Parts: sequence; C-alpha cells; structure tokens
Amino acid sequence: MHPLNLIIPLNGLAQGRTKFSWRIAKEFFGSFENSEIIDADLDVNVEVEKSGRYIGIDCEITGNVIVPCDRCLEDLTIPIDTTVLQSVKFGEEPAESTQTQEGEREIVFIPQDNTELDLSQTVYDYVCISIPMQRVHEEGGCNPIAMKYLNGEQNEETHEEPVSSSPFAALKGLLENKN
Repeated sequence: MHPLNLIIPLNGLAQGRTKFSWRIAKEFFGSFENSEIIDADLDVNVEVEKSGRYIGIDCEITGNVIVPCDRCLEDLTIPIDTTVLQSVKFGEEPAESTQTQEGEREIVFIPQDNTELDLSQTVYDYVCISIPMQRVHEEGGCNPIAMKYLNGEQNEETHEEPVSSSPFAALKGLLENKN
C-alpha cells in the first residue's frame, strides 16, 4: 500500500470532465523501494473524461526529482514534465490483441467489477522513464573534491605521510633486521 494512493473512483464518476490533483514527494517513491530517487516535488494533475462507456484519462506530471549524479554522487535536480494519455476499457484484455493504443492514448484494460483505478504505478513508471539514462551535473557543476579523484589529481595533504606511519614500514624493518 502506498502512502499516497492516486485513486480515480470509477464507480459513480459523473459524465463529462472531472479533475483530480495530488502532490507527491519522496515518501511516494520510497514505497516502491526505489533507491534512485532521493527526493521529489511533483504535481500530478488528472482530468478524467467520461462519455457513455468511454473513460479517457489525461495526466500531467510536473516538478523536480533529485537523484545522485553518476559522476560525483552529489544530489542532482532533474526537471520532470510528462503527460500520460490513457483510454480505460472494462473486461479482459484480448489474448491476441496487438492494439495497445487508441490514437495517442494507451489502452488500459481493467476487470469489469473494478470500482476504482489506481494511477500510482503509472505515475511512478512515467516519472522513472522521464529521468535521463546519464545523470550528471552540467560541466563544472560536480563536487570539485570528487572530480580531483576522478581526474587522477592527488591531494598533497593526504599523500605526504611519513613512511613510518605506513603499516608496511614495520614489515620492511623486520625483513631488514633478519638479514
């Protein structure tokens, strides 16, 4: 069960257009055991159109998510602006159906006796595919300390230790004393 359910009540939905809005944050993504999204601030605005047995869903997801940068592992803010268009059909999905779209709309089949439609998985999926495969800060935006290590530059303070503080210095001394 998600801390925030994005539920559209299909039973008793009035003819015409009905609007729903939710604000989702990191708890929503945490319920999917997602380790990629550190934080989120997203608005989910849904407009449901019912006309006879036709139900069309227009869902807009806008805002930002925070993920770790692939290069420096610091927080990286990614803007999200995506739209989900669906047509809801009641009944079993035909076994030999190759039609998964109706114009620009994705067809979603739900059992005849379902009284509500949960958009949580759909919103989660669309946000995740909106995040680019390579997630890096713009040039110069990464953590400079991490970049020094990635570029092979050595920090003089950490590498100028006296030889005697090395654990291998004692072993070297043992070998020299033996001879």
